[in-house]
Amino acid sequence: MDEVSFAARVASAMFERDRAAVFAGVSVEEVRFGYARCAMTVREEMLNGHDVCHGGFVFLLADTAFAYACNSRNDTHVALNCAISFTAASRAGDALSAVAEERTRGRRTGTYDVTVYGPTGDVVALFRGTSYGLGSNVIRS
Repeated sequence: MDEVSFAARVASAMFERDRAAVFAGVSVEEVRFGYARCAMTVREEMLNGHDVCHGGFVFLLADTAFAYACNSRNDTHVALNCAISFTAASRAGDALSAVAEERTRGRRTGTYDVTVYGPTGDVVALFRGTSYGLGSNVIRS
């Protein structure tokens, strides 16, 4: 099985159990080893008191892409540390996409950068996550 097919199989197994992503309407668009692209449309109930998308939902999208990238090889990883910088506001109806890319991968930890894009390709947020391997597999035999 090639890298893309294997990573897609892992993502499918994760998504079956990913209630948070399903709740937020996140879709996993593309995965390969160390990479994931996810999408989400901002809904009315995601808006804060300033009538823009609550940062927690943008973080959720970025964190989801991070999770699918760092678990793409079937090694279970969880977040050890994450930071986000918001660069633009999103509004109801905006289609957001998050692209996660592996920067480093060691025996137990990895570093991933995630860029969240707005509907016109503008950068909405920059996210960096450090993953920690648990020594188990995503696909349970």
